[in-house]
Amino acid sequence: MNDFKINFLDHVAICVKDIEASANWYEKVLGLTRYQFEEWGEYPIFMLSGKSGVAIFPALTKNEKSDPTSKNIRIDHFAFNVDNDNFEKAKKKLNELEIFFEQQNHHFFESIYIDDPDGHCVELTTLLVDEKTFYAPELDV
Repeated sequence: MNDFKINFLDHVAICVKDIEASANWYEKVLGLTRYQFEEWGEYPIFMLSGKSGVAIFPALTKNEKSDPTSKNIRIDHFAFNVDNDNFEKAKKKLNELEIFFEQQNHHFFESIYIDDPDGHCVELTTLLVDEKTFYAPELDV
């Protein structure tokens, strides 16, 4: 039994080739807000929606891809939750920006998958059923 409860996904740290290009992409395409603090120096740059988002770090491009200690080992994808109305708005915006996306139905969720400038897969997902149908009924959602 857990002694603590996770509230929400805070951030995912990603390593990128060009910090500015990535920060600009997350702002333009997903509408995330940039947070960069003098105390941290040039990086990370946090790109957030509310309390969730990505922390952008420079990739160590000289590391071998197969090196298990490399900061270039990538994640499969990360997901931001949107409501159904904003899911439709996201599809419209991606089409307007001529950004290719893949849409998948996951029974409980509908998802859009897009790649950021470094090939990180970003998912926008929306719930298709009542929250209590999917999330644990004991949770007060």
